[in-house]
Amino acid sequence: MSRALATFWRTAAVVGMALAATACASGGDETAPYSGGSALAVQPYPATYRADLLAFMRTYLNDPRSVRDAAIAEPVQRDVGGKQRYVACVRYSASGQGDAGAGERAVLYLDGRLERLIEKGRELCVGVTYTPFPEMEKLAR
Repeated sequence: MSRALATFWRTAAVVGMALAATACASGGDETAPYSGGSALAVQPYPATYRADLLAFMRTYLNDPRSVRDAAIAEPVQRDVGGKQRYVACVRYSASGQGDAGAGERAVLYLDGRLERLIEKGRELCVGVTYTPFPEMEKLAR
């Protein structure tokens, strides 16, 4: 076998192994939404969901003082990405520049802690009952 051909096959083998290692390290289907894993078979109720959400919104909003008409729904279990997750829904309007304005958001909880906020959470919030959330209207930086 010629030296050039041997070098080619060695290079091809190294590249192939690198691609295989990268595929294994990626952890599966990257297109699956909300695929956060958990070691817990049964998800615990997020007992501090209101405080966790307030802390998150303080950093999420550009001007938390502009929040009006805030309302929240208690967390309920929903099927999210094929897994049971607690989802709380929050609705508010915001007049500050750069803020997302009015809308309904879904808040996912994993292992009893806030995992992420979904800006277009309408389908996850179907049928929930909102109650006033005055603590969110009093947010400040």
